[in-house]
Amino acid sequence: MADKILSYSTDVTWESERRGRAQASGRGAISVGAPPEFGGTDDVWSPEHLTVAAVNTCMMLTFIAVAENSKVRFSSYTSSATATLQKVEGRGMAITKVIVHPRITVPADTDRARLDRVLQLTKKNCFISNSLAADVALEAEVITE
Repeated sequence: MADKILSYSTDVTWESERRGRAQASGRGAISVGAPPEFGGTDDVWSPEHLTVAAVNTCMMLTFIAVAENSKVRFSSYTSSATATLQKVEGRGMAITKVIVHPRITVPADTDRARLDRVLQLTKKNCFISNSLAADVALEAEVITE
């Protein structure tokens, strides 16, 4: 698949004030808009939240794929992620850092060095974080069953 060029499309429609609807073919629409800090409300998905959710989701899916390919078993994966948005000289506002905190539960007999390699490959191969100018950190907590 590395030699394929893929394309993904979305549509956004303004509804009122600083909010609208985003959708993609075959998927349910979601309410989008500005966060309260930029004159919006707290009940919609903001570009800031969508960006950090995209990184967090991509890290999870990349971890699953790398773990499967590496034959590393796990019984649960949950994750939180936080993005830092700040003014950058010459660029304006930008997300400058994203920290992803997965909590992964593995069997007691898991080879920790192998799991660490899976985590390294996860960070290296997450295409969303690779697409951002922001620094992305993966700070995993591993729980042994």
